[in-house]
Amino acid sequence: MGLSTKIEMRQGQQLVMTPQLQQAIKLLQFSNIELTAFVEAELERNPLLEREEQNGEAYNANEIVEAKPHLDEENGENWLDLNAMNASPTALGADYDNASTDSADVDFNLETLPSLSSLRKQSSFKDGETNIEAYVAGDISLRDHLSSHLQLCTTDPSDLIIGNYIIDMVDEAGYIVGDLTETATKLGASPERIENVLQQLQTADPAGLPARNLAECLRLQLQERNRFDPLIGKLLDNLHLLAIHKLTELKRIMNVSMDELSEMIAELKSLDPKPGLRFGSISVQPVVADVIVRPAADGSWIVELNTETLPRVLVDRTYFTTVSRGARSSCDKGYLQDCLQTANWLVKSLDQRARTILRVSQEIVRQQDGFFTHGVQYLRPLNLKTVADAIAMHESTISRVTSNKYMSTPRGIFELKYFFSSAISSADDGDAHSSEAVRHRIKTMIDNEPINAILSDDKIVERLKQEGIDIARRTVAKYRELMRIPSSVQRRREKRLRLHA
Repeated sequence: MGLSTKIEMRQGQQLVMTPQLQQAIKLLQFSNIELTAFVEAELERNPLLEREEQNGEAYNANEIVEAKPHLDEENGENWLDLNAMNASPTALGADYDNASTDSADVDFNLETLPSLSSLRKQSSFKDGETNIEAYVAGDISLRDHLSSHLQLCTTDPSDLIIGNYIIDMVDEAGYIVGDLTETATKLGASPERIENVLQQLQTADPAGLPARNLAECLRLQLQERNRFDPLIGKLLDNLHLLAIHKLTELKRIMNVSMDELSEMIAELKSLDPKPGLRFGSISVQPVVADVIVRPAADGSWIVELNTETLPRVLVDRTYFTTVSRGARSSCDKGYLQDCLQTANWLVKSLDQRARTILRVSQEIVRQQDGFFTHGVQYLRPLNLKTVADAIAMHESTISRVTSNKYMSTPRGIFELKYFFSSAISSADDGDAHSSEAVRHRIKTMIDNEPINAILSDDKIVERLKQEGIDIARRTVAKYRELMRIPSSVQRRREKRLRLHA
């Protein structure tokens, strides 16, 4: 049997992600700062685009801006002198991952998008453009450091919201600016829960942050060195006397000799009063909410877009008509046509982006009504698929929309992604259980186990299934380790040792 060659024609369909469509999808995940920079660049290069004056009536929203207080970066070496003790401390998405081109995901007519040559020559995102600075490692900010540590401490969505709220209150030196009692009231959480999350944050390195005051900052560092005792604790309680050099009165209150007092003061001087300054200093950008949520008279919630984050542009068709009359060469006509198509594409893309953010935000508020009404303890399990199915969009779209977008609510400003949390499915097809509730049940079971019937992870899985909670053994092990609970073998050994002690 001989081999032969032949030519065949085959017809098929293939969906191609054009650079224009990729760029349209990127608009969804841009923060308001990135979007503004992109639009400004388009206004600069495209003569057919003009800025629409905002009158504040679009989307019926008002400007909401929350900025961090000014940061004082002074850090004198002789920090223990003068008023350093009695004065308050320094005052204060997802990437392009297998993007779906579902019609509900990105509703664009490909024929109206700008040409590929126009995009490559004129776009702000040029193919092959290399930014050397992007490969230079930057300093880790204190906020990023604390946020990463928080992710290791807890997986509970409510605690994550509380923790991130506290982190946003931390100034550059590592001190909490604000009253945590007011934070508890605002979030609808108990003071004990706020304190518990703060203690988890305070296990971060370096020791001493975040702290509510200088005394707490020093105490955390002494505890980390295993040098804290009631006597030096009494010295920390009277730092105001040390600041004004009333050593005799301090000596009397503490009932120690002058040599002992001098040794304790020397130890305090070896500590760092502003541990947060070890991290990279970055310019603090004001947080501008993309979405505003406010209560309605009937008890529901009104969700609006903030016009401050919506750069609006118009296509100057009159100018296009005037200029196109004088165009003679095919090159000039092609350039004007490219500019018109790009301008039309940008106007439609910005409108589509705004409507998508609003739809996603409205569904998040509907799903998390308990949080907005009663507080953080009513935060329910929520994932991207639930929101995507409810509003007929793709999960990748929800992921992009919730990245770098903020929502202003009566309880504060939150990033949209904070409202998504994990859930444990029900064994009997009932309502899902939040991960925090399951963790609490595991801890309760272990706390109440008798010494002669220590529960293994498999036994815990079996009991949870009897209670209608479907969970894997490795998940039980992960939750147990996160709560710093030893294995069944270690617990059995420890309880026997305590029994015979």
